[in-house]
Amino acid sequence: MNQMVRVLFICLGNICRSPMAEAVFRKMVADKGLLDVIDVDSAGIGDWHVGEKPHRGTQKVLTEKGIEWETIRSRQVTRQELQEADYVVAMDDDNMRALERLGAPASDKVFRLLDLVDDAPVKEVPDPYYDGRFDHVYELVTAGCEALLRRIERDLAERA
Repeated sequence: MNQMVRVLFICLGNICRSPMAEAVFRKMVADKGLLDVIDVDSAGIGDWHVGEKPHRGTQKVLTEKGIEWETIRSRQVTRQELQEADYVVAMDDDNMRALERLGAPASDKVFRLLDLVDDAPVKEVPDPYYDGRFDHVYELVTAGCEALLRRIERDLAERA
């Protein structure tokens, strides 16, 4: 394949959920040998944490699971990358509304992560910034990322 598939995870501040999803998904992509095919990134709706490392709760969970996170820094999403990404993956309904206001294209390439998980107990990944439930968020993010990778692999097979 000659063009990278670009995946962009979105949450509010880009320090808890979306960097966790970025790190988890990047590891899954690497484990499948697809890093030369799938580009993984994350960003936030707001600019409150730009330049910061992921939240210490996200760091702790990822470190416990042996997942690299050290190069991830919070940043704010741009309108241009919303147009350029192949998959824009939001964590919750508020993120989806914000993406719509930012001009994200209304298409099947913009969706909530847990929309891909048929038997998910919830459809929004809750923000652990407020309740500290980083382990719970990790479980949801992992299920969503597994489903996302299956979808991308199917999409790539259809394009081939």
